Amino acid sequence: MSIDISLNDTLAQSEVIDIYRANVWSAADKPEKLMAALKASHSLVTARDCGKLIGLGNAISDGHLVVYYPHLLVLPEYQGQGVGKELMRVMQQRYQGFHQQMLTADGDAVGFYQALGFTRAGKTEPMWVYAGNDH
Repeated sequence: MSIDISLNDTLAQSEVIDIYRANVWSAADKPEKLMAALKASHSLVTARDCGKLIGLGNAISDGHLVVYYPHLLVLPEYQGQGVGKELMRVMQQRYQGFHQQMLTADGDAVGFYQALGFTRAGKTEPMWVYAGNDH
């Protein structure tokens, strides 16, 4: 397996939708908005295996103090092979020293992020207004 990680990749809508559908994420139902959101991200990191998009993650940030990681997806057949860990390593390296690195996780993802050093922030409660139904 030859995995290429990039912070400067160009994405085709079809490959992005494929990875979101494979992970059953509702953002796949809004392809134009999803592509615009990814393009407007502060950072976008991708993983490719021989040119095939197998993972991606993005960050929203003020560029100085706070970064939020809203999306990290890996094709199911590549999960458990370190791809997601490498995507997060690249993003965390970019935002090293920031006052806050934040994300929202559920299910099996909680253990994944805990292994990367993320913890619940005191007594904080995650809150949102959310148009999806996949959580």
